[in-house]
Amino acid sequence: MLKSVEIRRQAGQRLRELFPRSRSWDETVDVRIGNQTVDMAVKFKLGEHEQTLMVDVVSLGQPRQIRAAVTKLSDVRRAIPNAYPVAASVYIGPQSARILKENNLGYVDLSGNCYLAFEHVLIEKEGKRNVRPSRRPLRSLFAPRATRVVRVLLAEPSRAWRLEELAKAAAVSLGHSHNVVKRLEDLRWLERDDAQRLHVGKPADLLEAWSESYTYRTNEIASYFAPERVSRRLMADLARVATADSRRYAFTLSAGLSLVAPPTRLGAIHCYLEGDPAPIAAALGLHPAGEADGTLHLLSPYDPGVFDGLLDKAGLKAVCLPQLYADLVRYERRGAEQAEHLRRESMGY
Repeated sequence: MLKSVEIRRQAGQRLRELFPRSRSWDETVDVRIGNQTVDMAVKFKLGEHEQTLMVDVVSLGQPRQIRAAVTKLSDVRRAIPNAYPVAASVYIGPQSARILKENNLGYVDLSGNCYLAFEHVLIEKEGKRNVRPSRRPLRSLFAPRATRVVRVLLAEPSRAWRLEELAKAAAVSLGHSHNVVKRLEDLRWLERDDAQRLHVGKPADLLEAWSESYTYRTNEIASYFAPERVSRRLMADLARVATADSRRYAFTLSAGLSLVAPPTRLGAIHCYLEGDPAPIAAALGLHPAGEADGTLHLLSPYDPGVFDGLLDKAGLKAVCLPQLYADLVRYERRGAEQAEHLRRESMGY
């Protein structure tokens, strides 16, 4: 992980690139403002107007750290009303970006995303992927079996669980469930009520952290070309054949989204399928294809947990909403945009 001083240096360079017509550029580090110390103050002129940006580095850029930065930057704004507060990080994802925008704060990251809105300036760039994904110990929290617990919690975020109930619902041992719960409590993503029942304190933060550690490409993908046009009818045929063969299936990505948060343009069909995909593809008259040319893609699940909490929509099964969101976030074809559509229209957090 980059050190704060390197993030600060690169953030300053990024800001200079965003204001190529600026003059009298000046950067001052470790600026004391009341009880706060801001990593960098940037002063420059645009035309005849002098601008001041107060930049604070947030090493991880995850929602939990961003919320703390919001408190600090809001104090800075009250102390210096003419300055524009900016958070800087290696990567600021959609949830963190939304938190900053809602508080009228700017941000810039080293992955190419930014939002700066002050006086006559509005610069916004989004949708860039993390150039340096975290290698921190969170990865173990989102290992396949551990993710079963996370998925169950996020599928019913308002429910209070006893540990035994949670372990049973996630199909993991009591000991494994306990270890995951302890880690989630340490990170303050899971809380206990007066009866010691467990519930998710900040489901949006937990979902964002999972999405940062996961990609749908963790699953093995078999691609096929369908002789007919991609349509809901083809999805129904796939469901019928899989059910007749006693296979579990669940639509995801744009196909899943088309079932739970329409209207959605159906460009390709992605579906989790239990077992060998070849017999199902043969029964449908599908021909093997490269992924770029395929119109139907059958995913062999990285873990059976993807079939937990399936949604039944018009007789077709889709993955649960948190799994669908996690799959969409890194999908190359407008996935991040579709994930935000899902969250806005269907998830409630």
